[in-house]
Amino acid sequence: MAIAEPQLSPAERYRPAARALHWLIALLVLVVWPFGMVIEFIKDDTKLVFYLVHESLGFLVLWLMLARLAVRLIFPPPPHPPMPALQARVATIVHILLYVALIAQPLIGFLATNALGFPLDWFGLVTVWSPLGKSDIGWTLLGIHEVLGWSILVLFVMHFGGVLHHHVIRRDPTLYRMV
Repeated sequence: MAIAEPQLSPAERYRPAARALHWLIALLVLVVWPFGMVIEFIKDDTKLVFYLVHESLGFLVLWLMLARLAVRLIFPPPPHPPMPALQARVATIVHILLYVALIAQPLIGFLATNALGFPLDWFGLVTVWSPLGKSDIGWTLLGIHEVLGWSILVLFVMHFGGVLHHHVIRRDPTLYRMV
């Protein structure tokens, strides 16, 4: 059973921009990740649609993550509720790794497809300039992109597990800082 929503002061909650970016990026990742995982199994013309959606939304995640990082640097997050030092350290590490992975992942994916000879045609509207051009590094970057994808899934599960732990077991207001 969930705790009743506490009345948190503005100083105890994330800024509205941080909250909006958090949930928008989470939603996009929950769309982009499965699209990326199934592309290799699609054998007909819909494969190109999956690529377009995956790459375009992934590139959007990159820009939204950069905006989120800027918001976080300008407006530091509120302090954690009291918790054991190890738990606070793990939460900090998971958050840092999520930021790094969610910035590196779309950037590496963009560079990989460019190096394989496919420019990013963002939502079918704008062709994004390729800084690499066709290169042998494409397959290496694609391998890194795949490993990072699985790493993001692991980090997401850890983050979500932490949310559940705080909300259901500890029954503290951690979740309400972000909603």
